[in-house]
Amino acid sequence: MIELEKLNRNEAVRYLGGAGIRLNYRMDVLMDECEKAVLEKASPKYLYVEKDLPCPQIMGGKDIESHLNGCEKAIVMCATVGSEVDKLIRISQISDMARAVVMDSLASVAVEQVCNAFDKIIAEKYSDYNMTFRFSPGYGDYPIELQKIILQMLDAPKKIGLCTNDNFLLTPTKSVTAVLGLSKNPIERKKRGCAICNMRETCKFRRKGLHCGV
Repeated sequence: MIELEKLNRNEAVRYLGGAGIRLNYRMDVLMDECEKAVLEKASPKYLYVEKDLPCPQIMGGKDIESHLNGCEKAIVMCATVGSEVDKLIRISQISDMARAVVMDSLASVAVEQVCNAFDKIIAEKYSDYNMTFRFSPGYGDYPIELQKIILQMLDAPKKIGLCTNDNFLLTPTKSVTAVLGLSKNPIERKKRGCAICNMRETCKFRRKGLHCGV
């Protein structure tokens, strides 16, 4: 079980900077209020399954082949902070867009922290393996359609209410699907970045000469 006690404020501020929002006293108070609301409504959940490689179900494109090169196993996972956080954001969008933007940034931080906690759980369970970083559908040429296959593999709609819409986007939105590779041998430390990101052409950070930190 993963619990969120606080959210990484520095990460949230970086997201806000990418959206062109500057911090001041009022914004700091608003972040306190929004962090409290997100933590109250967040319901972190995750699922995963271990797969021996090769596993045709999770393959598609050259980037995932490269990512899993040399690995004997893969961990197929999903995580979410739940639908109540989505509701919070939607309500704020109707009444107060500044609050909605702050809420959204903190919710993004929340799901990333859940994923980071999951990484630690897997690293401890498979301590005799070397582990790659999470690689999600939509990165590079890894088809976003794989979202649906991963969720079906994990029975996520039934178990934790995590689904995709007709465009293969996750609902609740503050959710993640990904594949991690496990190898008995040392793994080349590849960097995540703009080159493999499916948002690289429209990224708000790149337009400002920044990056999201991934």
